[in-house]
Amino acid sequence: MKKLAVLISGQGSNLQAIIDACDAGNIEGKVCVVVSNRAEAAGLERARLAGIPSLVIDHRGFADRESFDQALLEALASFVPDLVILAGFMRILTPEFIAQYQGRLLNIHPSLLPLYPGLDTHRRALESGDSQTGATVHFVTNELDGGPPILFARVPIATGDTPESLAQAVQRREHDIYPAVTRWFLQDRLLLAPDGAYLDGALLPRQGLDADQLS
Repeated sequence: MKKLAVLISGQGSNLQAIIDACDAGNIEGKVCVVVSNRAEAAGLERARLAGIPSLVIDHRGFADRESFDQALLEALASFVPDLVILAGFMRILTPEFIAQYQGRLLNIHPSLLPLYPGLDTHRRALESGDSQTGATVHFVTNELDGGPPILFARVPIATGDTPESLAQAVQRREHDIYPAVTRWFLQDRLLLAPDGAYLDGALLPRQGLDADQLS
């Protein structure tokens, strides 16, 4: 059975979605370790309840990003994960870390990439007068939120929406698309190549696949 390592910083709701999908047999794999850079992250309790080993590596105890990422790499090495999943992990990874898991590192971002990389995505979408927002699962590369998109889900923006209401709506869609992409990867259907992301041997569109158009 293939192994997943999940990195978190907060509530861990996407972690829970992946745990649930594994338990239901929708993902042919298991979460072998959960790592957080914050001891108070609520997602650690989700790991405990699921019987999953967890580690806390507090970034504040390191002089720089490089030394923190080296400690993270050393911690993950003993678990030998097939895939590393960023699930609300609020750290920018170094090129050294990304190189170690090149093509085996996924992230989910709360916008329709390439729109609004970085933080405050929902506020920025509202201030721009957008009619929709969403979430995108993508491969991680050295460009912040700039790796090739794999799958996205749209969320309409209604009159009266706030950053908080959008965050809740987007998160519900995240819980659909992140397990789906994880399943594809563990089925050896996904590949990161120099020219983009491939699914079943076909180059994906530049913005990824639209979840609403999948059968």
